[in-house]
Amino acid sequence: MTRSMTAFGRAKKEIGGKLITVEIKSVNNRYLDCSVHIPRLYSFLEEKIKSYLSQKGIARGKIDVGISVEFISATGSSVDLDETYTRSYISALRRLSEEFGLRDDLSVMSVAQNRDIFLVSKQDEDAEKDWEEIRTVLDEAVEGFNAMRTAEGERLSSDIRQKIAAIKAIASEIAADSAQEVAAYREKIYQRIRSMLGDLNIPIDDSRILTECAIFADKVAIDEELVRLDSHFKAFEEIMSLKEPVGRKLDFLLQEINREANTIGSKVCDVRIARKVVDIKSEVEKIREQLQNIE
Repeated sequence: MTRSMTAFGRAKKEIGGKLITVEIKSVNNRYLDCSVHIPRLYSFLEEKIKSYLSQKGIARGKIDVGISVEFISATGSSVDLDETYTRSYISALRRLSEEFGLRDDLSVMSVAQNRDIFLVSKQDEDAEKDWEEIRTVLDEAVEGFNAMRTAEGERLSSDIRQKIAAIKAIASEIAADSAQEVAAYREKIYQRIRSMLGDLNIPIDDSRILTECAIFADKVAIDEELVRLDSHFKAFEEIMSLKEPVGRKLDFLLQEINREANTIGSKVCDVRIARKVVDIKSEVEKIREQLQNIE
């Protein structure tokens, strides 16, 4: 399954006198790197949230989860002020104003935007209830997040398939040109050897010359590379159809396709084929860029 690692999901819901908002955003990353930003009151749920995202099929990407909880009705909670932190915070703001010549517009409301100055406490409740409330909103955000990843993944998948089809077409042209090139190369060597032996008045043994020509011609033959390329194309399609993260597998297989193209390029002497190898490598590079976003 080709799902993008770049996506966004958001959900907001009022539950139990609280307005809970969850935002999930991600960018591509080699591994799964999940950060959860949640009020200190609910910090005990951080690892549970990370585990939950993994269960939802999120396997790669740099994931940022932001969760806010606003108490909008009486819930037995109380708010106090962290005086030590607040003094330090205001002092830092004033120093910032003085050192950089910024306008000092400190006010209660501007300082209050930093929620860390408040200490929120609530009556002891069932931790499972807290989790269920967060999970309900998290579920909606994850659903939207995964829907965006899937939609973008399908677009990437379609684009990659078109590029693979273009590479296959070029490989077919190379196969046709290669057969002519090998025959021409064999004839060219044959005539050159006959000419050299004739100039030196050395008896000409056609069977021996033909054997040597075949050996030299085999060095520029690319049949094996073309067969392996065809095998890689089939494997590429099979992997893209798997119901699991496929980004790493496709990236590895793309390296193999590029390696075969490099080998072909090092063997051939025909300028037309060499140019087509460059075309293949150009398409490979475009696919490589696309794969950076696939989970």
